[in-house]
Amino acid sequence: MTALPLLCLLALGAAPEKTKAPSTPLAAVNAVLDDWHRAAAEAHEARYFGHFTPDAVYLGTDGTERWTRDAFRVWARPYFQAGQAWNFTPSARRVTFAPGGAVAWFDEALATTNMGPARGSGVLVKQGGGWKIAQYNLSVPIPNALLPDFKARIEAHGQPPAKP
Repeated sequence: MTALPLLCLLALGAAPEKTKAPSTPLAAVNAVLDDWHRAAAEAHEARYFGHFTPDAVYLGTDGTERWTRDAFRVWARPYFQAGQAWNFTPSARRVTFAPGGAVAWFDEALATTNMGPARGSGVLVKQGGGWKIAQYNLSVPIPNALLPDFKARIEAHGQPPAKP
């Protein structure tokens, strides 16, 4: 075998494997959500915000945190620019599809580095052959036995009501 064909064979063997498109709608939704979380962990702002619809809404853990995609991006930009956004790792996720298959909603249990156990839920819509996040709601589940204490602390703090 001459050197040129051998080099070509070696180059082909070293080339990264092409990733296949997810084979089911569930796999496609999971791939979007997993990549979205990875993009935050890697502080990849464009990729992270590219998973949202233009009119997406992000609901944070504070009652005042209701952001449009663009307002959330402005708020989050310093974290992405510093190379330290956030790291949410799903441990369980449930996905449901609307009849027709163009809308999916989900909830997921999350391990987080800064908040401890958390929960995310949201809605994705199918656009242009792919899935985009239209709404995401991040929450910190409070055990029912602890709720009276947290309620009293929130009231004492003077938390303003959530914006409509």
